[in-house]
Amino acid sequence: MRYFICLSYNGTRYHGWQVQENAPTVQGELHRALGIVLGEPTATVGAGRTDAGVHARRYVAHFDSGQTERLADRENIVYRLNGVLPSDICIHGVYPMHDAAHARFDATERTYKYYIHTELDPFLLEVSAYIPYTPDVNAMNEACKILLTYEDFTSFAKLHSDNKTNLCTLTQAKWEIAGNRLVFTISANRFLRNMVRAIVGVLLEVGRGKYTTDNFVNLIEMRKPGAGGISSPARGLFLEEIRYPYSWLPAN
Repeated sequence: MRYFICLSYNGTRYHGWQVQENAPTVQGELHRALGIVLGEPTATVGAGRTDAGVHARRYVAHFDSGQTERLADRENIVYRLNGVLPSDICIHGVYPMHDAAHARFDATERTYKYYIHTELDPFLLEVSAYIPYTPDVNAMNEACKILLTYEDFTSFAKLHSDNKTNLCTLTQAKWEIAGNRLVFTISANRFLRNMVRAIVGVLLEVGRGKYTTDNFVNLIEMRKPGAGGISSPARGLFLEEIRYPYSWLPAN
């Protein structure tokens, strides 16, 4: 039977979501925990990759298992998984699905948030990026309006990526101020590798007055991988939410 598993993680210690040889990953820890709790090797398919140091407030993966009796007591399974996982990974729920359900391909929208602080704060070192200036948020939000009129984000794609397409449908992109912190929220049906961090880097240049609106438009229309050239640190980025067409699957 197929199951969805919902989790959160602090990505600081990990080399991203996806299993790698000789490097700690979130997926690797999840496979280890599922193997212990279910008593058999259990592989997962994730909703997508997150890079080294990137966090997830809500991540979804799926796995197949014949251990239906064990998995029937889902509260106990969640409790036991959290008991063997490291404290920077937390399971929120395990949900039986139909056999064709897919954590990656069935997702209809993904939302990321990028967190920035403008005053030094030792408690934010792992989960927010520090900048020693206050950017022009109005200018950055004007650039966001331009961003929403495009679908081809090749200029924000990582060099040598193997994307089949660089087209993404954005549904929101905005900056908000919360005290001495800035929060960037962006949603789309899909994202390219490193796309959000590249967009944040360029938008901050707009906020510093180093990029004009025309510069920003020209960069997008170059459609050249790596054209942005500015990638914000991974520690400020959170995969915030993934939406599915299943009304009973809990949201955040």
